Amino acid sequence: MVALHTAIAIVLVIALIIKFKVDPVISLVLASLYLGLTSGIGLEKTITSITGGFGEIMAEVGLLIGFGVLIGSLLHATGAFRKLVTALVNGVGAKRMPYALTLALSTIFPSIYVDVQVVLAAPVARSSSRFIGKHGLPWMSAAMGAGIFCGYVFVVPGLAAISICGLLGIPLGKWLLFGLVLGPLTACLSTIIFRQLLRGNYWNPETDEEHDEAVLAQEASLEAEHDDSGVPPLLVCLMPILIPLVLIASGAFCQLFGYENSVVRFLGDANLALFLGLLGAFLLARRTIGTEQTHEAMSSGFHTSGEILLITGIGGSLGEIIKATGLAKVLGGLFSADAGAPVLLSILLAWIIAALMHLAIGSVSVAAITASGIIAPILGQIEVNPIAIGLAIASGALFALQVNSNFFWMFKTLMGLSTKGALKTMTMITVISSLVSLPMVMGLGLVM
Repeated sequence: MVALHTAIAIVLVIALIIKFKVDPVISLVLASLYLGLTSGIGLEKTITSITGGFGEIMAEVGLLIGFGVLIGSLLHATGAFRKLVTALVNGVGAKRMPYALTLALSTIFPSIYVDVQVVLAAPVARSSSRFIGKHGLPWMSAAMGAGIFCGYVFVVPGLAAISICGLLGIPLGKWLLFGLVLGPLTACLSTIIFRQLLRGNYWNPETDEEHDEAVLAQEASLEAEHDDSGVPPLLVCLMPILIPLVLIASGAFCQLFGYENSVVRFLGDANLALFLGLLGAFLLARRTIGTEQTHEAMSSGFHTSGEILLITGIGGSLGEIIKATGLAKVLGGLFSADAGAPVLLSILLAWIIAALMHLAIGSVSVAAITASGIIAPILGQIEVNPIAIGLAIASGALFALQVNSNFFWMFKTLMGLSTKGALKTMTMITVISSLVSLPMVMGLGLVM
């Protein structure tokens, strides 16, 4: 019954938002209350799970979201993103922009938290989408989603990839050989397939796009004042993004190779790194556009981040309720019954466990970690290379990121999409990526 009530809660969120036009915050709280009360965890545990889940997710990503959004707002105000977009369009061409973005995110940035990636990449994706055509926004949104999560689950040092390797005892070097090919390849193929969907009537800007008024007003005023004469060189403009990325990536790689101490952990902490980026963006804006416009850009960032923080926190509440129901134990029984299954069936079963965990919990990393924890005890009984099982878990954990994920709501707001639009981009591209990667993992399993 727990699985049934979880499915009902997820459907309830989607129906309330799309069919009845209920605000996402209210919809998520109602779904959390329903699941808590019907799953038998009790009245008190339901409330503590809602508040605890909110607080836990805020402690993890609250400052990251706030700092990241403010960096984006300040750099947009200075014209830095416009300059970057112009350079990218001139360098790779407008039609190649989605592939350039998804390749960069799936190869260069996996060491960065996905929440940080989206707040930094979203302004670039939004700004460049208008150069691509009428379907530029959904295409760039999907390309960004594919790049972020294919890198996250397949490419070391992505958190999900490292977690799978650790739990299954897979050497990171061996995983890297396969993941570094599978991740970017899956991201690019998924972006190509999604492009074909857009050739029909799949996308409707009137119902699928929902732009934040403050962001639109800021963008309109900046376009009207289009003058790059006072904008510093592109490399200087991008320092508030590049410095945090270098600090975080350096800390991740130092940890990966065992070179770790308090100084490395301090400088590599994502909160400090993004604060330094924010400080740099603030100083750059003060020098480039003056005090008044800097204040306006900060105010716009506060407006946007407040909405994102509330929705993200409530998404964490629903995830905490799902964890409290004990759904992971129910799903664990599916695999233990088939320890001696053939290669393809074992890979498919690992994929299904991870996919179900993701659908239920709403977190790619938690789904990958939980599925790996379920499978690890019987890994020795499965006649399949552990790397193939690990890649199958990574592939399954990608499947259908949707409304019970806090990332979904961040993505929706930052890209200017309606809930329906976010389902048609982020949910669809993660479904495509998961299904595209599964046959490749199966093929590897047969030859390994």
